[in-house]
Amino acid sequence: MDNIQDPIITHETPKTKKTKPKEYFDALVFAAIIAVILKIFFIEAYRIPTGSMEETLLVGDFLLVNKFTYGATTPRNIPFTSIRIPFFRFPALSSPHKGDVVVFDFPGNRDELQSPELVNYIKRLVGEPGDTIQVIGKQLFVNGKSFPNPGHTKFSPAEQRSNLTDPRIFPKGSGWNEDNYGPIRVPKEGDIIPLNADNFEAWKMFITKEGHQPKIINDSIINIDDKPVTEYKVEKDYYFMMGDNRNNSLDSRFWGFMPEDNIVGEALLIYWSWDPNIPFGRFSELIGSVRWDRIAKIIR
Repeated sequence: MDNIQDPIITHETPKTKKTKPKEYFDALVFAAIIAVILKIFFIEAYRIPTGSMEETLLVGDFLLVNKFTYGATTPRNIPFTSIRIPFFRFPALSSPHKGDVVVFDFPGNRDELQSPELVNYIKRLVGEPGDTIQVIGKQLFVNGKSFPNPGHTKFSPAEQRSNLTDPRIFPKGSGWNEDNYGPIRVPKEGDIIPLNADNFEAWKMFITKEGHQPKIINDSIINIDDKPVTEYKVEKDYYFMMGDNRNNSLDSRFWGFMPEDNIVGEALLIYWSWDPNIPFGRFSELIGSVRWDRIAKIIR
């Protein structure tokens, strides 16, 4: 007897064909996701608003910044706000070195616990953790050796102020000015800072920024977190930052050391440059101001 089998009937679900608008929308969403990932973890664009890095960088330069070499971070703030949030830093490929042009989260002025706004600065890194910084007659010295001035370093022709004290200078009460500064050691994690009545004011805000509560009692007894101390152990690595336009730069000489946590990335190249003082309403003139010789220029 022959075996009789029931016929097998297959039902294929017809594929829904995407409409053109749907395809465009999906492509835009995908592109937006990729752009956000690149911006957060790899490359971000920045604009130069001030002349503190002239002639290396000019007002109106637009830069690309490498964020992954020093270790990319998760977002530092709620998008479209200046509200800070805890962030995580991914492993770095290398550490910042002297001479690098670095973008960083401004840590605040000398007497501020924190900058009231989340704002990025760009300066040249001149001092690594443990280095000793000194400026003598406008010339920078690092660890006792003259630091080579970048090719575009700019100095004011004004007379050097060797004997004048600038009350804005860091640390408070130092008696220095921007042309004659230091010597001062850039703090390194694990450094021991002796504390006494004479230097307490100079280090008070630094210790506060590391999350502690320093105070002095009867002008002699120093307490940190309500415990008497004679020294303080540094908890982070720090860097010393200076602008190439040495006499027109509010940098570490004024606001202090830059914590390693604040590093955003290294400036790579200029992708666009024009005169920002020309309004868009005069578009032809604005286009005429494009600095073609600066486009695609590597930042050194």
